[in-house]
Amino acid sequence: MWLVRTIALNLTIITSQINLTKPASVLRVLHSRASCRCLLSVDVIAPRYMSSKPKRLRTENMPAIKIGTHNGTFHCDEVLACFFLRQLPEYKDAEIVRTRDPKQLAECDIVVDVGGEFDPKRHRYDHHQRTFADSFHSLCPEKPWVTKLSSAGLIYLHFGRPLLTQLTQLKEGDRQLEMLFDKLYENFVEEVDAVDNGISQCDGEARYAVSSALSARVGHLNPRWNSKSQDTEEGFRKAMKMVGEEFLDRLEFFQSSWLPARAVVEEAVKGRHQIDPSGEVLVFSQGGCPWKEHLFTLEKELNVETPIKFILYSDQNGQWRVQCVPAGLNTFQNRLSLLEEWRGVRDEALSKLSGIEGCVFVHAGGFIGGNKNQEGALEMARRTLQAAAQSPANGSS
Repeated sequence: MWLVRTIALNLTIITSQINLTKPASVLRVLHSRASCRCLLSVDVIAPRYMSSKPKRLRTENMPAIKIGTHNGTFHCDEVLACFFLRQLPEYKDAEIVRTRDPKQLAECDIVVDVGGEFDPKRHRYDHHQRTFADSFHSLCPEKPWVTKLSSAGLIYLHFGRPLLTQLTQLKEGDRQLEMLFDKLYENFVEEVDAVDNGISQCDGEARYAVSSALSARVGHLNPRWNSKSQDTEEGFRKAMKMVGEEFLDRLEFFQSSWLPARAVVEEAVKGRHQIDPSGEVLVFSQGGCPWKEHLFTLEKELNVETPIKFILYSDQNGQWRVQCVPAGLNTFQNRLSLLEEWRGVRDEALSKLSGIEGCVFVHAGGFIGGNKNQEGALEMARRTLQAAAQSPANGSS
């Protein structure tokens, strides 16, 4: 009789919170009661004994989703993989079960970085087995990266687009989403893959960019070798919070700054012949735009036959700069430097020497100059192009 009264009381409480004319409210109340223990997206729940009643209710009515990964010392790749998964609706309330017990892993809905198996159909994403040698390129031939994947790269490859759709509200298939997908692998995830797999950055040209040293900082959150406590749960939680915040910060930068900069550069490249018939001079509508990487990419994409030599933009004082395009991203050599006789000369002396009014300076290195107005800066670029056409030896430096 006591049990019947208890059940009746609980039903009365639940019924009082539900608008019976709106079925969705029923689901909200029941869902909130069933998942109240899983509100924080970065909580890590290790296997442990819990109160039997809440556990039994959730098992019977709404089975808990489980993400499996290994226990003990944690690394950046599985921490980042778990963070990625927890951003997706289907895994946002998932328990993270850290174990190497095959029986416990078999009960998990998805397993990363442990288990010795790579099988996307069964959601098994380990990379430690002897037979695994996959890269982004081997699994997606249209992508160029050949760095061996870790669990972070595997999860990003299989879930990255829906992840970014969730975080940016861009739709899958959107060109900007695909650009962000590529950029974040190349400038965030690939580094984690390479470090975890022990791949040297270079023996010649660098294979990947190190922009965060994130793997090392995750490693420092493990217990020290001589600490009395070797419990890794708190460190794992801190690591997932750290990598998550850093990934989201990088995503925000690429979406709000990097993509708009590309649009500015693309507009300038397409309109370059309106600035000068040579097509070798660009004018940016907004100064301060990071342009170099975008320019090299767009020249290839838009099949620019004659390489662009100069960039014009206004500075914070309203004056104009003429900057030489470098031969590559990581070199100080220019495709074409400003005239040698102008270098290190300033103001009136430079205007008199060049025959161009309003000159401010030309750097001693020849890679940048200034003029009081756009027409003067453009003329500095044109004179340099004309001199190079007459004497190719005046070219890059």
